[in-house]
Amino acid sequence: MSKADTIDDSSAPLMEHLKELRNRILYSLAAFMVCFILGYLIWLPIFNFLSAPMCDALIDRGQECQLVLIKMQEGFFVAIRIAMWGGFAMSFPIIAYQLWRFVAPGLYKSEKNAFLPFLVASPVMFIIGAAFAYYIILPFAFSFFLGFQDGFAQAVEEGGTLSQAPAGVVFQGSMEAYLSLTMTFVMAFGLCFQLPVLLTLMGRAGLITSRGLKATRKYAVVGILTVAAVVTPPDVMSQLILFAAIYPLYEISIFLIARFERQKDAQMRAEGTLGENESLYGDEDEDGKA
Repeated sequence: MSKADTIDDSSAPLMEHLKELRNRILYSLAAFMVCFILGYLIWLPIFNFLSAPMCDALIDRGQECQLVLIKMQEGFFVAIRIAMWGGFAMSFPIIAYQLWRFVAPGLYKSEKNAFLPFLVASPVMFIIGAAFAYYIILPFAFSFFLGFQDGFAQAVEEGGTLSQAPAGVVFQGSMEAYLSLTMTFVMAFGLCFQLPVLLTLMGRAGLITSRGLKATRKYAVVGILTVAAVVTPPDVMSQLILFAAIYPLYEISIFLIARFERQKDAQMRAEGTLGENESLYGDEDEDGKA
């Protein structure tokens, strides 16, 4: 093992590590509390931003954008929930930095270089997924749900005969229920967009291979379609949009893992631990790629 690939000096006893862990946790909690207070102070602009897709869908239908408070304490709990999510989002870089500072001394430098890109890619992919849900999926979803207003009718008697007349059903959504629905969409899509980060990390750890992912493509298609059916409204368009967004991420994961495998094979051949026509991850394909 080379000098550059050595573990950082860390001969501190167990109590020193526990003290450092306590300090890292306290720093993270302090950062969260400060960001929580800031999130509480600006919860209303955040809620207005989150309610924009619903308002746009209502305005397109010629309706007034209006949410109601069903319970007396509902507005307060909405503010607290937004403050918690907003506080965590704003404090996440600090929390991740504290976690990294605690874990990094126990890693080889090569492991640090390999892990750090995933630490950066994870929040970036989450933001991309959340933005995809907010700007693309939510308008489709709310338009679909609001369409059920037009499906209700009531029977009225006119000249001794029954006929159908509009029942006057108008959406007056609960403020808390709307926030819960919106956050569910945003969180679900943010987590779905973690797929390439998770698969690539597992590939680098040797838990999966590109050949294995290629062999399970048909199962991946079924799985992604199932997830799309669960987290989107039951209209085909939204499900196809989510599938079209997630499946390419699966193929990108295969490409990234295969690239790492080729680099690993080349390194082992250069060290003389692997034959010229051999591959650590199985037979090579026609293009000479594992």
